Amino acid sequence: MRVLNLLRGVTIVVLIALPLALGPSAYAGSGSISLTVYKGGWFIGASGGSGRLVFRGRAYRLGVGGINYGLLFGGSKTELHGRVSNIQRASDVAGVYAAAGAGLAVGRGVRAIVLTNQNGAVLELTGRQVGLMANADLSGLAITMK
Repeated sequence: MRVLNLLRGVTIVVLIALPLALGPSAYAGSGSISLTVYKGGWFIGASGGSGRLVFRGRAYRLGVGGINYGLLFGGSKTELHGRVSNIQRASDVAGVYAAAGAGLAVGRGVRAIVLTNQNGAVLELTGRQVGLMANADLSGLAITMK
């Protein structure tokens, strides 16, 4: 009887403490995202475009913009598709994403990237890049809800 009461007490404590220990990320959702980004520049560059987020059965329009600096030459169009995770609501996707990278695209190329913003949203994206672009730069990408 004593062991049964102890087991019951431990079970109750675990059931109460587990959601508190895991925090809000335990209830985070995921969705799909598509972005089209146009990028161009000469040492200093800019990027802009649009996108779409599908989260909990609803579609949201996105705006994309950013600045690049470093060794940068050319212009390109990149179409990215993938998954966004660790979001509570669609607006968690909005924010600033930073990345450092290097690449060369002549004609067509393939891109894959994982980014995180200040809200904890994680973007896992793959896609293709078309254009002439050589870069070894730091870039910032801002996503806004439209």
